[in-house]
Amino acid sequence: MSELVDMQKQLVPELMETMVKRYRMLQYVRLMQPIGRRSLADNLHLSERVVRGEVTLLKQQGLITFTTAGMSISDSGETIFLALEEMMSELLGLRKLAEQLEEKLQVKNVVVVAGDSDENEWVKQELGRACSLEIKRQVERGDVLAVMGGTTLAAVASVMTPDGTLASTTVVPARGGLGEKVEIQANSVSAEFARRTGASYRLLHVPDQLSEDAYTSLVLEPSVRDILELIASTSIVVHGIGDAKRMAARRDSDQLFIDKLRREKAVAEAFGYYFNAKGTIIHKQRTIGLQLDELEGKYVISIAGGHSKAEAILAYMQQQRPSDVLITDEAAAKAMLVQ
Repeated sequence: MSELVDMQKQLVPELMETMVKRYRMLQYVRLMQPIGRRSLADNLHLSERVVRGEVTLLKQQGLITFTTAGMSISDSGETIFLALEEMMSELLGLRKLAEQLEEKLQVKNVVVVAGDSDENEWVKQELGRACSLEIKRQVERGDVLAVMGGTTLAAVASVMTPDGTLASTTVVPARGGLGEKVEIQANSVSAEFARRTGASYRLLHVPDQLSEDAYTSLVLEPSVRDILELIASTSIVVHGIGDAKRMAARRDSDQLFIDKLRREKAVAEAFGYYFNAKGTIIHKQRTIGLQLDELEGKYVISIAGGHSKAEAILAYMQQQRPSDVLITDEAAAKAMLVQ
């Protein structure tokens, strides 16, 4: 496949450019359907005139349909889009980026999607779709799946689809999440994941950050102890990687703590742990749920994208046993490879 793509690039480079442009259009329509021409043009940074001509051709080929609500991808368009994915990964250099990251990070599997999720919200949907496929490849009947909160994990939940195996699973929040925006709390992400897949779910109604007295008291509660035992039995864990200072601010941390993170040059956060650029843990929050040292024996999927996350991802991935799979985007991958 790689050699064929290289020959096509040399022989008919203009064909490759056109194919990429139309593939991007199908990709965006598929993610955001139904969508109007103006919105499509704005998000792809193309003129409405160019978009009008291209979508007319795609409609004539039977790849998209038009309704009063906007454009949607047709069954034929879906088939073409999925058939092109492997070739487009080669054409856009995504597979090569993934291989380079696998070598640099010493992770056995890296998945790179096109774009920059800092710049375009639809890229988070693509990250979510890649994560959904990875979960479906790994999950077995009756598994317990633990998911973290955050905007990227919310995107994963939003693109999950019904699946016979997933319907037999139980989804749980990997940790307490009260204190963040409701829609991106681990509880909310778990419930949405279960709703879209037909899975069962359990919730953990505890704050994200606790005093020592509160922690000691809560873990003795029978209802909390029961859900913690279920969380400990998880087979698959899906989590994000955050920028340290942004995460501290999002959780309304006090100024003394934020000053500490700045002083000790924290760059990453995951599972309530804060890391510096060398991957050294500089602070651990007292939280209820999965801890970093409890991941052994579980299949761990890390997902994070955007050029601004490159340093945070690199820092976290220096842990002794960070992840089985890293799912990221093109911008973050390129930024990591030059650091």
